[in-house]
Amino acid sequence: MRLVYCILTTIVFSFLAEQVFAWWSLAVISFLSAALFYLSPARGFLSGFLSGLILWLSVSLYADIANGHILSTRMAALFHLPGATSFLVVAALVGALVGGFAGWSGALVRKYMLPAR
Repeated sequence: MRLVYCILTTIVFSFLAEQVFAWWSLAVISFLSAALFYLSPARGFLSGFLSGLILWLSVSLYADIANGHILSTRMAALFHLPGATSFLVVAALVGALVGGFAGWSGALVRKYMLPAR
């Protein structure tokens, strides 16, 4: 259940932080969430990965639908991707990897640097 709470917490706070701060605030929030929820390194990676994937895919889809698929089509052409959908998938995977590695790092810092619970 801690995993689900960590994912939800990371999504909510990352969404709010990315409204004000840079795109990599997802990494900071994922790091802190995995450390504060006492997750194992594997669950920390999973939590950050799913949080980043869900957050970036939903925000990208919302923006893509709002502008009539213009931006994603142009970005897909810029990166030589086959279509707008593939660009959205790549963008979501970038967010997922950023969140996953940050969550993994947070869990490892909690495990090896801070006292056990």
